[in-house]
Amino acid sequence: MPTGVVLLTDRRVARRPLVTAVAAAVGGGVRWVVLREKDLPRAERAALAVELRAILAEVGGTLIVAGPDPLDGDAVHLPAAGPYPPPSVGLVGRSCHDRAELARLSTEDYVTLSPVYASRTKPGYGPPLLPDGLAALIRRSPVAVLALGGIETPSQVHACVEAGAAGVAVLGAIMRADDPAQAAATLREAFDEAVTPVARSGQPSTPTTGGRR
Repeated sequence: MPTGVVLLTDRRVARRPLVTAVAAAVGGGVRWVVLREKDLPRAERAALAVELRAILAEVGGTLIVAGPDPLDGDAVHLPAAGPYPPPSVGLVGRSCHDRAELARLSTEDYVTLSPVYASRTKPGYGPPLLPDGLAALIRRSPVAVLALGGIETPSQVHACVEAGAAGVAVLGAIMRADDPAQAAATLREAFDEAVTPVARSGQPSTPTTGGRR
């Protein structure tokens, strides 16, 4: 199940070639990557998926493909609009934004909830949930939640974990970084710090986000 810092790709905003940026982020501690790049022809996207899977395989990581086509893999992340029901693959995530979309979930394994904060990648998208809104939706989610949207600082990571998120999904903070490895490491360290007090208190080491349906 995705946890920690989950990287969403966007070659158009990356300051390095996409594969180089992802490799650096993996070096900084990222173990889950969502391949977007939906405008590419399938053959190019599939070739990119092969490269990224090889990078992640070296550290036991996982590539998730945005959209219903897993590109010869076994993990997808679907938009809120569909398809319903989800395809039968090993791991299925879905983008959600409100109670109604959470209520439509069936066999999904996890969701993203967005936007938590105002996003430079999608300016004007919102309004932002902010930590209180995120926490309220997490309480209604039947599956684990990744917080998404405008998460760029350690304090924001802490706030999302405190709201109950199992991880944070990040695009711009890493893709736009001059040093993606350092950016990823900073956010990953913040996540680890945020869950440590939970572990020390005798509670589960990752936030509670609801059971499966």
